[in-house]
Amino acid sequence: MSFVTADAIGRPSARRLLLGYLELTKPRIVFLVILTGVPAMLMAGHGVPDPGRFLGTLGGIALAAASAACFNHYFDRDIDGLMRRTAGRPLPTGLLPAGHALVLGAALGVLSFVVLRGFGNTLAALLGLASIAYYALVYTVWLKRRTPENIVIGGGAGASAPLIAWAAITGHLGLPAVLLAGLVFLWTPPHFWSLALYRHADYAAAGIPMLPVTHGDEVTRRRILGYTLALVAASLLLLPLGLAGPVYGVPAALLGAAFINGAWRLRRDREMTRAVRLFRFSILYLFALFAALTADALARSRS
Repeated sequence: MSFVTADAIGRPSARRLLLGYLELTKPRIVFLVILTGVPAMLMAGHGVPDPGRFLGTLGGIALAAASAACFNHYFDRDIDGLMRRTAGRPLPTGLLPAGHALVLGAALGVLSFVVLRGFGNTLAALLGLASIAYYALVYTVWLKRRTPENIVIGGGAGASAPLIAWAAITGHLGLPAVLLAGLVFLWTPPHFWSLALYRHADYAAAGIPMLPVTHGDEVTRRRILGYTLALVAASLLLLPLGLAGPVYGVPAALLGAAFINGAWRLRRDREMTRAVRLFRFSILYLFALFAALTADALARSRS
């Protein structure tokens, strides 16, 4: 049973409707996705590329991420209404018709292809479409409701921006892009499992087989620590490979130490506030890590 209904909202204003459409695109997630693509372009171009290609590619990545978000809202509208965290979204509340999310997602997807093809190349455009299909169909429709490994396998969808960005500049995929995508891939499980720990009841009520629901909190805490260790190791691997320097290395080491400390404390301390803190810190971690990588790429291109 949904926590919020259309009756509770009443007649929405034009501003509320516009905000509802914006919410369908998950702008905060889109911002993080864009950020993970920036250093890939700087590394691929050995500095800031042509402004048109740079901004156009980022715009295409944003459109692809927003398209995938709309499809996610559409396919998850039934279970969103069963969870307190998501019950206030535009579709379960009845603020917007479900079909509007589908149409908006399709329109943004087509536009992302056109933009990435125009400012980048065909490979970048196809990768953008693949990321939409992976998130909307492979993760949302197939994995999310069928396996506790949903987040692990589905993490590939959120890791596509470095691949798209690199392809837009070079016309092919390279090891640095794969490694940057790997960072987002490894970051995804500890990020979402921390959320799932303190939203355990929500996921159980909606029948979603998140790891804490199917295997319990203890297993989840252990796996969060394991993935965090792998993430930090991968983040530091960029240094000996010569893909990043001290401008990135120092913040990466400090951020990694803080992430490991948080995951270790979560493993040892059963207070649910630990999960909340780690979830929030994981967002800061990804933002700061890729911001440092961006600063490092800029510094190295000018040296």
